[in-house]
Amino acid sequence: MIVAMLLAAAAGSAPDWKPVQQVFGFDGSTLPGGVVRFNMPRSDLHVTVSGVEVKPSLALGGWAAFAAAGKGAAMVMGDLVLTADEVSPVTNALLDGGVAVTAIHNHLLGESPQILYLHMGGHGDAVKLAQAVAKAVGLTKTPMPPAPAAKTDTDLGFDQAAVEKAVGAKGSVGGGCLHFNVPRAEKVSEDGMPTPPSMGMGTSINFQPAGNGKAAIAGDFAMTGKEVRAVLDTLRQNGIVATALHSHALDDNPRLFYMHFWAVDDAVKLAQALGSALAKTNIKK
Repeated sequence: MIVAMLLAAAAGSAPDWKPVQQVFGFDGSTLPGGVVRFNMPRSDLHVTVSGVEVKPSLALGGWAAFAAAGKGAAMVMGDLVLTADEVSPVTNALLDGGVAVTAIHNHLLGESPQILYLHMGGHGDAVKLAQAVAKAVGLTKTPMPPAPAAKTDTDLGFDQAAVEKAVGAKGSVGGGCLHFNVPRAEKVSEDGMPTPPSMGMGTSINFQPAGNGKAAIAGDFAMTGKEVRAVLDTLRQNGIVATALHSHALDDNPRLFYMHFWAVDDAVKLAQALGSALAKTNIKK
């Protein structure tokens, strides 16, 4: 099965991920680079930050992404959204199943209830990796399969075109939020293996409508060490709080650090600041 996936990837066609989809119990999203991503939002949680209720698509979106890798194996990378009491059993289940835990940390500040984020990665048989991840997620209250996305008004309450122009990228609307995923210009590898941007190795920016042209923003900048200070200075000069700075992987090249952020303000004003911060990083034009 793994050999077939590798041959398909080499031929330029998408691998057959049906066995992995059967493990999760729902179809994943097919992304560039032959990647399939299984989104597992924490729609069961009601999290607030400074009185703002956080939509799952803003900052509570757990996921696992799979790509064909070399030497007859598959690669998995992902990020699980956990309550404090879920961290230990999930960690144990992943490690016992052959999936590495690469980071455990916060993304938000002052949220209620407290939320932690567990990053994971591994190489091996795709089905066995999927079984380990599915078992770990089964130890949480994450809805599986995910609850159908609620129908939301396509009018975000702010000028989407102006926000996109200011950020310098085209966004997509989903889960009631406007999303930007901006890849880095250079090729990124993990443990010596090429890692497509769709595996989470880029900058993610999300806007959640907050009424009257305002938005709550969250996400993370993917940066080399030399880019951290310039991005941090740009954010803080524009009233955007850096809520965390850390790594997500263990053996990435170039070595990347991720700066998470939060603010609630005029959407276009925030977009201009985020666009300026993006310009301080080596993003794909």
